[in-house]
Amino acid sequence: MKKLLILFLAAVFLTSCSSSQNKTKTEKTVNPETYSATITSAELKDMLYTYASDEFEGRKTGEPGQKKAIEFIKSHYVANGIPSPISEGDYFQEIPASYFGSGIKDSENVIAYIKGSEKPEEVIVISAHLDHIGIERDGEINNGADDDGSGTVAILEIAEAFKAAEKAGNGPKRTIVFLHVTGEEIGLYGSRYYANEDPIFPLANTVANLNIDMIGRVDPKHEDSGKNYLYLIGSDKLSKELHNVSEEVNKKYFNLEFDYTYNDDNDPNRFYYRSDHYNFAKNNIPVIFYFNGTHADYHRPSDTPDKINYDFLETRSKLIFHTAWEIANREERLKLD
Repeated sequence: MKKLLILFLAAVFLTSCSSSQNKTKTEKTVNPETYSATITSAELKDMLYTYASDEFEGRKTGEPGQKKAIEFIKSHYVANGIPSPISEGDYFQEIPASYFGSGIKDSENVIAYIKGSEKPEEVIVISAHLDHIGIERDGEINNGADDDGSGTVAILEIAEAFKAAEKAGNGPKRTIVFLHVTGEEIGLYGSRYYANEDPIFPLANTVANLNIDMIGRVDPKHEDSGKNYLYLIGSDKLSKELHNVSEEVNKKYFNLEFDYTYNDDNDPNRFYYRSDHYNFAKNNIPVIFYFNGTHADYHRPSDTPDKINYDFLETRSKLIFHTAWEIANREERLKLD
């Protein structure tokens, strides 16, 4: 009897240890905060002061400043070992001048990705436009720090966080695509080219698009509250499940104020149709458009990097990373309503 009791207690002890070890391993695997911690206001600021500098000449589509912008983005992916899905070393999806018309020169989208570990054929696209409106007639440069330098550097930091997870053996189950599109300011050309002409990944396999267009500032409506916020547009229009995931992630990690004013079908600004997510939404791909609203410096030379709220930008970038993480690692693909 004593021998049986000893064997029983030993079995309980071993089971307890095994369970504890498995729990620890699971917690390490699914905890995204380990990786979102790599997204910092200091790195965002450092990149944006370069990307929205006079050297980039307002990043007008097809012009020399825009070429500098795509090289800047590419260099970040190369330095962090994040590959291109096009071919080795080729991050540019080339768009001919004939596609634009109106005297616009050849231009490029920039694409990088991290391949999913379990469901690589299913992809989440995180997008932002890399272009802006160039130089004024009087020579003043539209640096576009918020529009959309903020979205551009946010994606670069988000990509770095996903790469850190992959290096630790905790890469996303689904593929994450980092898509920097050109020609947004002149008519959503880059995202339209990707969706209509040359989807590097089949649209049927695209689970969601998270689009970032201006997330570095505070608009007049929210400037007195001092609370971090974001306008979310489109999150419930094609998939209520996406909307619910977005809300749950925010409540769990950040508790930002989500403002759905511009999500109204009757919004006179029609922002739902005015950024690159729309070229995914029109193909029945669930989307979220992240936006801080317009301000006095919108489309003016005064949209400069010194006016960015970098603490807000860091938290907003982390929110988008966590949302992408949740979508990428769910057992089931998001349901389309």
